[in-house]
Amino acid sequence: MCLTVPAKVLEMHGRKAVVTSRGWTREVDASHVKTKVGGFLLVQGGVAMMTIGRKEAEEILSAWDEVEAAGDA
Repeated sequence: MCLTVPAKVLEMHGRKAVVTSRGWTREVDASHVKTKVGGFLLVQGGVAMMTIGRKEAEEILSAWDEVEAAGDA
């Protein structure tokens, strides 16, 4: 099963974005979305699937924290 994870854009390099989320940083393919440094993306398998707002990203990350705290992750 693949899950999308919210990630904050740190840098842009052409069609690639350097993003960070939940303690990791990596470069992802952002060629299918419009984004900018400071924006948020939903990332799956190294590909940016869509842009999302900061509030939505925070809500999803909070839900991830709850799942991990419950031991279900």
